Amino acid sequence: MKIVTVCGMGFGTSLMLLLEIQSIAKGHGFEVNGEAVDLGSAKGMSCDLMVASSEISSELVDEPVEVISINNLLDRNEIEQKVMPAIQKLSKKG
Repeated sequence: MKIVTVCGMGFGTSLMLLLEIQSIAKGHGFEVNGEAVDLGSAKGMSCDLMVASSEISSELVDEPVEVISINNLLDRNEIEQKVMPAIQKLSKKG
């Protein structure tokens, strides 16, 4: 499955978020491919799931995939609680 993480510039925050998601997913036995991108690049990208900060996620409401909004990008528990159900759901589709 492909997860796109989004931030304003496409590196830094989104890369940190992607690495955290991949680490969490691996701990649950899932392999996640992903890409860290900026907001402009994210629009229209082909992926299974998008994850972004609450500020950025409001700009992605028109995307055809689920967009998960993270309030505190440093809170591993919040990321895990919000992202893992979506990963588990996507893994059952595939």
